[in-house]
Amino acid sequence: MKTLKNHTLIYDNECPMCALYSKGFTKCGMLDEDGREAFTEISVRNKNLVDFNRAKNEIALVDHDHNTVIYGLDSLLTIIGSSFPLLEKIARIQPLYWFFKKLYSFVSYNRKQIIPSAKDNTDQSCVPDFNLKYRLGYITFVVLFSAYILNLYSAKMGLNFTSSFLRELTVCLGQILWQTFFLKAYLKEKIWDYLGNMMTVSLIGTLLLIPALFTNFNLIFYLVYFAIVVLTMFLEHLRRCKILKLNYFPTISWILFRMTALAIIILLTI
Repeated sequence: MKTLKNHTLIYDNECPMCALYSKGFTKCGMLDEDGREAFTEISVRNKNLVDFNRAKNEIALVDHDHNTVIYGLDSLLTIIGSSFPLLEKIARIQPLYWFFKKLYSFVSYNRKQIIPSAKDNTDQSCVPDFNLKYRLGYITFVVLFSAYILNLYSAKMGLNFTSSFLRELTVCLGQILWQTFFLKAYLKEKIWDYLGNMMTVSLIGTLLLIPALFTNFNLIFYLVYFAIVVLTMFLEHLRRCKILKLNYFPTISWILFRMTALAIIILLTI
């Protein structure tokens, strides 16, 4: 493993994903032991070189030999390329480079909705700019993925439920419209942050349902398992609302929609 010498990665120390992979670079020797620096503890030397606002959106890599800075995907490819030159060359081939750059931005601009932090409200926090395109992309991804998995799981639950991707898609979209309608006036500028966090709650629930798809138990098991997943989502929704400094109103509205949607589905299947 070849170490990239005299470089410092400025990582978001309030983002578990960023902290994990940046620590991995130093642990495996791809960067010096002191080759990473927390964004909130950035030294004066590095702060004078780094575009502070851009570094909130794209992780910065400082080259101390040339006093230059690169950002985002290029930072990661430079570190990886030092140890694995072939991987970097492949990743820089179009259209792979375009795809990885979009994927990086997709994750980076939504990372605070994927894993929020209670310390994101200060001027020094490494919070990315709001990007409507990537937020809508994240919401769309979760809606389609959740509708697909729920479509598969509904057949396991019995109760005359039949697989219907359109039904599950309608429920997922209905949740967004319901919450937006009832909460927009209350949430104001926080509406997009809330919707992003709400979709992550849905994504967590969806991921928890996947293991059950590969089992073959009785109806009671799938009903109880589904109830446990919903309870987990409820608690996670409460936790995220607390981080966003919101009261119980969004969670109450969220539960009311879930109960209303379930009641309508049951009525339609009787």
